[in-house]
Amino acid sequence: MADEHDSGTALQEQTRERAKTDAKPKILPPYHVILLDDNDHTYEYVIEMLMRLFGHSLETAFQMACEVDATGRVIVDTTSKERAEFKQEQIHAYGPDKLLERSRGSMSSVIEPAVT
Repeated sequence: MADEHDSGTALQEQTRERAKTDAKPKILPPYHVILLDDNDHTYEYVIEMLMRLFGHSLETAFQMACEVDATGRVIVDTTSKERAEFKQEQIHAYGPDKLLERSRGSMSSVIEPAVT
């Protein structure tokens, strides 16, 4: 009987160890928040939005506005997936550009895993 008890105890310990290993939190990859270009928003709008929503400096926001205009997209933040989704929602809720009559809504953005 001692052998069955010992093997049962060993099995329980292995199960506990496996559970501890499996319970380790997995590190999620960072995500990029990517602003997409359009013709319905001014540089002033983009710069103001990036400063307000992301806390970018005037210089950084201007450089990002130039990049989105030239290439069609710019990474405006790299963060956790949850925060990236929140920041994307903020961009989409920012509203139209008051300086352009044809502007009917917010700019568009996407989030993508940051490949490291």
